[in-house]
Amino acid sequence: MNKILTGVAILVILVGAGFVVQRVFFRGGSNLPEGGETAKEIIVIRDGEVVGVEDGIQIENIDQMKKDDQFFETKEIMITDGVKHSIPLEELLSGGPPKDGIPPIDNPKFISTNEANTWLNDDEPGIAFSLGNTHRFYPYQIIVWHEIVNDTVEGRQVLITYCPLCLTGFVFDPVVKGERVEFGTSGKLWKSNLVMYDRKTDSLWPQVLGEAVVGEMTGTKLKTLSSDQVLYGNWKKLFPDGEVLSRETGANRFYGSSPYGDYFSVTNLSLSLVKPNDIRLPNDAFVFGIVIKGKAKAYSTEAVKVKGEVEDSFQDTSIVLRYDKELDVVRMFKIGPDGSEERINPFSSFWFSWAAAHPDTELYK
Repeated sequence: MNKILTGVAILVILVGAGFVVQRVFFRGGSNLPEGGETAKEIIVIRDGEVVGVEDGIQIENIDQMKKDDQFFETKEIMITDGVKHSIPLEELLSGGPPKDGIPPIDNPKFISTNEANTWLNDDEPGIAFSLGNTHRFYPYQIIVWHEIVNDTVEGRQVLITYCPLCLTGFVFDPVVKGERVEFGTSGKLWKSNLVMYDRKTDSLWPQVLGEAVVGEMTGTKLKTLSSDQVLYGNWKKLFPDGEVLSRETGANRFYGSSPYGDYFSVTNLSLSLVKPNDIRLPNDAFVFGIVIKGKAKAYSTEAVKVKGEVEDSFQDTSIVLRYDKELDVVRMFKIGPDGSEERINPFSSFWFSWAAAHPDTELYK
């Protein structure tokens, strides 16, 4: 992972400390309530979907859910001026650009590795995603300027996401109210993390949570899909006939340079807005994070790489993490009662970002 961090440090550099420290609370023109009474209600979530409010579900149904050990949880949310939200609204900060000021790529084009080799170096990082017989690589030198790619792979709409400040890069199944929809950049940050919005309900979704925190969909979670943050050279060895995101994005950007300054050159990412820091790991340590039955745990990928393989049990779930030397990535799997393995799709990020989003997180290091 150190090679990926080095690559990111070259590509993803902030336009200066001022960009980070001079953020202000996002209010004017934000379409967020600015006052009024705030009521509370308890919602019931099953398998990432809000199925109702606690008062609206008969208690025996909730007891049956517990008895059947189905994945569900209850969460207290707030309603201010008719707007649902699960976080204090003042935690939403302006990232500087307005809504879609960082333009998502809505009609991505792809090229062969031979074509990409003319401008993409082997040591450059990106997101690798495979579905069926299609294998795609999304270079960070491109998506650092866009943060979101609304893509369709083998007829299935998928959501490719990347937040440069947090090194959170992963893929979602973008289902909102039973329909796969496109997402955009809201112009807001939550604990330094990209806040997306869906183009169906305009709800707000911090990427590191994969969960709506403001709007109609509050409490709903997106499913993550298997992907890797990987170096281009390692990826193309496995997929020489794979597809690479083209620089023809429909936007004029200086691909190969960066819109940022020296954020990654500051020791331990000390310019992060997230305070206080959780000192169990350095801010810029790379971790995998999972949430099972409402509880969070993070795994230091460097610790896994040293051991090669780590077995763990968390929330009655047996887990194994393995280091793939060929790709130079760590992958996580759930072990079934019969010994079968199913890949788990964790949230990959800098430690400071995961710990800020989940202050009670457990840690394997």
